[in-house]
Amino acid sequence: MAESRPGVSKPRRVGGDGEPEVFMADEQQDLEIDLARWQKLALDVLRAEGVKGLTEMTVMFIDASTMTELNAQYMGKSYATDVLSFPLDAVEATRSPGPGAMSKSPEPSPLDVSDLPLLLGDVVICPSVAVEQAPRHAGTVDDELALLLVHGILHVLGNDHDNPEAEAAMHARERKHLEAFHWGHAAPEQFRHIQEIEQK
Repeated sequence: MAESRPGVSKPRRVGGDGEPEVFMADEQQDLEIDLARWQKLALDVLRAEGVKGLTEMTVMFIDASTMTELNAQYMGKSYATDVLSFPLDAVEATRSPGPGAMSKSPEPSPLDVSDLPLLLGDVVICPSVAVEQAPRHAGTVDDELALLLVHGILHVLGNDHDNPEAEAAMHARERKHLEAFHWGHAAPEQFRHIQEIEQK
């Protein structure tokens, strides 16, 4: 699963007037992806986690070579991982004077950041890695993709698994969301959070 990100603070979860939005992109050809289905799961999880108002998050499905590049660039690991999360921590927009600050022009209207969407971050998933690890992890490719999506969203929202207590809490949240919004019932018997190690 995605590497932990020490020191990630919990971002704001309430945007301005509007509803949460999740933008979806499928930039790989290894596995057919039902974007509308995964978008609904993402929105359900965001709302269950208390995200309200005009907020935006992006979910991208990418190929292994692109994931390897991102993992090397941001995590220092030179292999394709299953999911990466890029929280934006809801940075406030500010207006700074540019080169024309000394010229005379009508005063601009003050910037009301409540009119802007709260940018939550990006979740990037590699379906080819999900396919490869599903039998010894979540059980099925469908369950693996759902777990990776929920896991990535929880990271974007500031959750981590950098110690045993945080890991247990994150696993419990993942299972709760999967049972509520993916399976609609208790987790299947073959579902695991921790990958089985292959014996060689």
